[in-house]
Amino acid sequence: MRAVGASALVVALILASPSGRAQAADATGEALALEQQGKNVEAEAAWRAVLKTHPASAEAYGHLGLLEAREQHYKEAVPLYRKALALEPAMPGLRLNLGLALFKSEQLKEAIQEFSLLKAKAPDSPEVQRLNILIGMAHYGLGDYAAAARFLKQAAAVDTQNLQLRLALAHSCLWSKQYQCVLDTYHEMLTLNAESAEADMLAGEAEDAMKNYNGAIAEFRAAAKVNPQEPEVHFGLGYILWTQHEYEEAAREFQAELTNDPNQVRALVYLGDTQMQLNHPELAPPLLEKAARLDAKLELAHLDLGILYGDAGKNNDALRELATAEKLAPSDVNVHWRLGRLYRAMGKKVEAKAEFDKASSLHKATDDALVDRISGGHGKAPEQTPPPQ
Repeated sequence: MRAVGASALVVALILASPSGRAQAADATGEALALEQQGKNVEAEAAWRAVLKTHPASAEAYGHLGLLEAREQHYKEAVPLYRKALALEPAMPGLRLNLGLALFKSEQLKEAIQEFSLLKAKAPDSPEVQRLNILIGMAHYGLGDYAAAARFLKQAAAVDTQNLQLRLALAHSCLWSKQYQCVLDTYHEMLTLNAESAEADMLAGEAEDAMKNYNGAIAEFRAAAKVNPQEPEVHFGLGYILWTQHEYEEAAREFQAELTNDPNQVRALVYLGDTQMQLNHPELAPPLLEKAARLDAKLELAHLDLGILYGDAGKNNDALRELATAEKLAPSDVNVHWRLGRLYRAMGKKVEAKAEFDKASSLHKATDDALVDRISGGHGKAPEQTPPPQ
């Protein structure tokens, strides 16, 4: 212990002397020169050499963090920046660099903390615009879309020409159910790009959420006209048409989506279901089977396959698919009702009754909840007729 203490004292005395300070300055200058020349490996070695003689050098830790960030080693940069910050909290640009390293290494909550501290310290700084975008996009990455919209709105009010910023804002508003915000942002986007398929699709989704189905269909048609190859555009239009029972048109749109992307799994599922609705049972199974292979967690694919296999007399296959659908969506009344019918057809009366009872119970619970909402919690649901058997 005495040897270590003496060694540290010798280093401190050397650094305190004029010649020691000169040597430290020379070492720092050499490290900076190598860094500026893009010689990152040599620069890192030089900064680590600085730390051997000057272990409390915030500058060395900060530059080592910067070198890691240059190599896109953001996780490795974070502890180096934190060490520098602990040694010299006022070092210019250091907290921002830490926040950016956290952001780029997807440590988004921690990044928000650093950016928020910077914003609070200098609320009138020109850097606030950038911080609002960074904080907004960090919330966006966390799925906190309401908070993302709040910060991105502030940024968009300053930068009136940024289309991508408005696209992120519109998505944040849509996913936080601020539909008027989506439409307002949509109109701003049109002033920047009158023919934006993405903008039309966002407006269409907002109109759909507000149950303005004609408006939604019109917006998606406009998007498909602007860019027929836009991902999801035909699916979005097809889905709204499907919800309105416009199955012929919906089928054409789902097929158009699959022409653009043959493995678009939702288009496969809904085209398969649409073919069932159009009474084309021979066309549906290949679509639904492919969808189930691509994504085994699609309840509608398994439900529809169970119905189709049951209608074709393939009871074991039907049971497998309906049992899978039940696991994926245990609260779906239709799944239990279909299982009950299948068990009854297979002569399994006990199992059939159990499924019909589940369907009836879920059906009644849904109606009770609706009556409770309408009456403010004081209503009583009438006796319900079980689903048809």
